[in-house]
Amino acid sequence: MKKLTALGLVVGLLGSPVLAQNKIEFKEFTLDNGLHVIMHKDNSTPIVNTSVLYHVGSKNEQPDRTGFAHFFEHLMFEGTENIERGEYMNIIQGRGGTLNAFTSNDITFYYETVPSNELELTLYMESERMLHSKVDQVGVETQREVVKEEYRQRYENQPYGTILPETLKRAYSVHPYRWAPIGSLDDLNAAKIEEFQQFYQDFYVPNNATLTIAGDIDYDQTEKWVKKYFAEIPSSNKDIYRPKVAEPKKSAEIRDVIYDNIQIPAVIQAYNLPPQTHPDSYALSMLSTYLTGGNSSLMTKELVDNQQKALAIAAIPLELEDGGLFIMYGITNMGVEPQALESEIDKLIQQVQQEGISDRDFEKLKNIIENNIVSSNSSVSGIGQNLAEAHVIYGDTDYINKTMDYYSKVTQADIKRVANEYLNLNGRVVLYYLPKPKDATE
Repeated sequence: MKKLTALGLVVGLLGSPVLAQNKIEFKEFTLDNGLHVIMHKDNSTPIVNTSVLYHVGSKNEQPDRTGFAHFFEHLMFEGTENIERGEYMNIIQGRGGTLNAFTSNDITFYYETVPSNELELTLYMESERMLHSKVDQVGVETQREVVKEEYRQRYENQPYGTILPETLKRAYSVHPYRWAPIGSLDDLNAAKIEEFQQFYQDFYVPNNATLTIAGDIDYDQTEKWVKKYFAEIPSSNKDIYRPKVAEPKKSAEIRDVIYDNIQIPAVIQAYNLPPQTHPDSYALSMLSTYLTGGNSSLMTKELVDNQQKALAIAAIPLELEDGGLFIMYGITNMGVEPQALESEIDKLIQQVQQEGISDRDFEKLKNIIENNIVSSNSSVSGIGQNLAEAHVIYGDTDYINKTMDYYSKVTQADIKRVANEYLNLNGRVVLYYLPKPKDATE
């Protein structure tokens, strides 16, 4: 389950009443081929969510072949030996269902939510994706164009769109987190069809996958269908590649200027975080929410409302398996120099480092977290994803029921301590995003 960070902890109102967390019941088993299966029964609504988490993300790629994991997120909708090209989405949507997928630095996640009488169909289709996906020249060329268009829309043509890749490549010097999941179009263009086929054979295997079924199901019938469609899929006969790279701790600030097609400057700061499962990550999650998590956060109130030095300030907290990033960005108000905004951001960080947070603010933080842990498990799709990530990332499916306990152990002193330990002003990345000079944009 993703721990709740600044972007994910602002749904509830500050100080809103705490909700009771119901225990998430589940059953799990592992097939002989290594596929781990998690089932959660909720017969209150006649829908079911089927998902497959493949433990492969951009960190599993080679430096000269980046973007493969994200590329496969697209390619796996092309079709299979038994599902016509382009029909994967049409079949699910034609049965009243929805489907999608996402790729991160660590995982690739596919899911469908359908009326519960279509459960067997989703299991068949996910087994087809795992065993019989079309990894051929036609599909690769089609999806190359799709990814190129996505790159143009999300990165090249969107104001501040390159913040993530520009930050990652400076925040990491040796770890494969140094490139974003979108990767390099040059790498994808240079890759041969055999390389794509090998990636599929290496990572899209049952012993690198977790199948989760959540919703209106019968446990016995679901287990029978799972075995029917997945038991005969062969496991990989070699070890799954996982990088064993330790990113060295920074001792000096990395500072740079990026000229972008923007009109208003922005300040970006990035601080390296410990691995996602580190005990300090709970206090860091609360700290990021306190600083930038919504309209009542410290920096929003002070820099946007009171001083009016920023039009907006927010965070992109990346919690990653091998150690993520706490990325803050502030967009300057008209006439405000980036240096002036950065100076005030640093003052507020130092304020927390020296003074900690008040009793009142600490209670608000706890309320937000408890409300949003419950909210994250309020749908079968949310439960399905959280169960899968609990098993894969934390090695304990029942982590889904323990998250609130871990947060409840965080003290005000912990928040002050992690602010001093991890928000190191001398070991961070600072970027100024500035408008391109007029002669460069004409």
